[in-house]
Amino acid sequence: MDPATSRPAVVIDNGTGYTKLGFAGNVEPSFIVPTVVAVNETFVNQTRATTKSSNWLAQHSAGVMADLDFFIGEEALARSKSSSNTYNLTYPIKQGQVNNWDAMERFWQQCIFDYLRCDPEDHYFLLTESPMTAPESREYTGEIMFETFNVPGLYIAVQPVLALAAGYTTSKCEMTGVIVDIGDGATHVVPVAEGYVIGSSIKSIPIAGKDVTLFIQQLMRERGEHVPLEDSFEVARKVKEMYCYTCSDIVKEFNKHDKEPGKYIKHWRGTKPKTGAPYSCDVGYERFLGPEVFFNPEMYNSDFTTPLPDVIDKCIQSAPIDTRRALYKNIVLSGGSTMFKDFHRRLQRDLKKIVDARVLTSDARLGGNVKAQPVEVNVVSHPIQRYAVWFGGSVLASTPEFFAVNHFVSVYLRLAIQRLNMRNMGLAYVAQTLYLRECIDTEMIQIPISVKVFLIVMLASQLPDPCPTAQLRFEILHR
Repeated sequence: MDPATSRPAVVIDNGTGYTKLGFAGNVEPSFIVPTVVAVNETFVNQTRATTKSSNWLAQHSAGVMADLDFFIGEEALARSKSSSNTYNLTYPIKQGQVNNWDAMERFWQQCIFDYLRCDPEDHYFLLTESPMTAPESREYTGEIMFETFNVPGLYIAVQPVLALAAGYTTSKCEMTGVIVDIGDGATHVVPVAEGYVIGSSIKSIPIAGKDVTLFIQQLMRERGEHVPLEDSFEVARKVKEMYCYTCSDIVKEFNKHDKEPGKYIKHWRGTKPKTGAPYSCDVGYERFLGPEVFFNPEMYNSDFTTPLPDVIDKCIQSAPIDTRRALYKNIVLSGGSTMFKDFHRRLQRDLKKIVDARVLTSDARLGGNVKAQPVEVNVVSHPIQRYAVWFGGSVLASTPEFFAVNHFVSVYLRLAIQRLNMRNMGLAYVAQTLYLRECIDTEMIQIPISVKVFLIVMLASQLPDPCPTAQLRFEILHR
């Protein structure tokens, strides 16, 4: 029996703004870490300089120090604001996609060893990915997890499916529904039928949580609030999380603020990062104008004017016709930017108007001879929707079936050998033979994957491409 199956799996939900990590079986993640890496720019510059001077030893030393001297999360943000400011911030994930794999590997390293404080060789891992992720990104993830961290098993789950699993409304599992996942960097509307994503109907919009923050920052700046420039984004983010709500009618909300400003206008107090001097600002219309960008996006982005309810309706209408009623009936919210007060009520009301208008139009076109059955629209909101993806992963990784569907080290090695087999039959044969021999010598205990992959790559680098003769190839491999 694999001893790793007796330990809880590690669940990591990789997000653009924040990464949630913890162990399977828990209700909430153990840590919520900003997805940012700060690397010491001094060593990075030394690496570039030594590369030009061809000083291998200095280049190696600078590269090693750059790999060691880095921080993630809140500590990275604090280092970037320090007086010395020798650290360069890198955001490895943008709009739900990993765009810097070196920074991502460093980020995972700190998450595993410094935050979770676990040995990756002793735990199975469940990682999440965006529904629009390319297969190459999945390969890179497997490469890092198997070769760098030597995990015994890895499962990569699609975020909306996990969010749907976390949004069960009854004791019966409902794996048909629409997931509205609004993160910090991306917003996806994903239909799922019986647990399978309907890929052709996925919709995304260029407005997410970070855009709400930027819009609030812009509103406060235009109103002339005295917020330090270097702290304005952070203040806007805290205003969004603490004071924002969704209104039912924007005109009425303006009137309420104008008639009773003392009741609705909030006050924010802070200290300037550089001088430490106190400052204060008023929080007014941006309290309801921030979330309004999802329902009237033209206020923020003139290039995109389709409200979120219309996007959801188009998503469901493009799905197979026999799934549409079930999709309208189970619209699940996920992500921190769906936590605004009354957000689900406003979304359900606007979506219901669109659906009812379509039904009335259909009845009128048929002359009233045929009456269509009303379509039930239900937007599901639950207390844990902020961490819905992570919680769904925690539930999945707690089931006994989870360990049977993982990708294992042996499978990863076999696929790597098959890929090399396309280039050179002799290399694949020798690699397989060496692997089996070492397994027998160690009583079938798997040797570290990094050793195996290094051996294969080392052999591959010694082969001419193409190899002139089979005899020469045989001699090189045995030498």
